[in-house]
Amino acid sequence: MLVVAEVVKSHGLRGEVCIDSHADSPFLFSEVPCLYLAKKGQKPRRFVVRSTRKHKGRMLIIFDGIDDRDQADSLRGMEVMIREGDLPRSSEEDVFMYELEGLSVELEDGAVVGTISDFIMAPGQETWVITSSEGKEILFPAVEEFVLSVDLESQKVVIDPPEGLIDLYLKKNDKK
Repeated sequence: MLVVAEVVKSHGLRGEVCIDSHADSPFLFSEVPCLYLAKKGQKPRRFVVRSTRKHKGRMLIIFDGIDDRDQADSLRGMEVMIREGDLPRSSEEDVFMYELEGLSVELEDGAVVGTISDFIMAPGQETWVITSSEGKEILFPAVEEFVLSVDLESQKVVIDPPEGLIDLYLKKNDKK
């Protein structure tokens, strides 16, 4: 099971929930047979998606069996999960964030920067948290122009960061 979103709140009176999605595609939620919801540490429950729509940068979802605001409110704070096998791939180049975690990050010349240890999702921007061998964190904007290649087989990502970005984080962390 992969966490792909979180239920933020109910929306309206007819059981719609508002979610913060970690997925690039807003269509993901209508392309899978079902979603699983759970509070952290609890067993996930299966929910069939009746409808989805985008609203103010978030997704609104109606689940079968959730028909009013009170039922929708009971889902607040739950993680939204998908079975890994249900994830749609549109091409062989598609890579999911969970597949990147733990990969080695290198520069074009082969110099090792560190390992992808986490992700920060901000509106319109995916940021990788790269942990250096010294344990220092580097926040790297994961945009197409800076990510040269991702090779899951060799467990390696090659990047071309903006000039001075890596040094900025390593020097900033040295002052602590």
